[in-house]
Amino acid sequence: MEGILVPILISLGAFAMVFGLRYLANKENMAMIQNGIDPKLNRPQPQPYKNLKWGLLLMGAGIGLFLAYILDHTILNYYGGFRSRDNEAIYFSLIGIFGGLGLFISYLIEKKNTLDK
Repeated sequence: MEGILVPILISLGAFAMVFGLRYLANKENMAMIQNGIDPKLNRPQPQPYKNLKWGLLLMGAGIGLFLAYILDHTILNYYGGFRSRDNEAIYFSLIGIFGGLGLFISYLIEKKNTLDK
């Protein structure tokens, strides 16, 4: 009995979620029309630099992860003298630093291109 109950509940939950989202979106559009606002103005605007931002963020995170691996397996082992398990912080910090650096470079490129126009 329990084996068939889970798929049924998941299916019903998914249907209820989709139905609820469509119902609320329709209700919001009707309220906008009633107040004299065009619902098409509420559509998301295109973001021309979205791929550049994601690309530089992921490249920066990858470079940070690679550099952390190199540091962990070469320099920290050489000076530590033994394999330490307490080097997790260097992975997270370098991923954050280089990911942020990628986002900053993306910001500079976007700013330069918008000022040139």
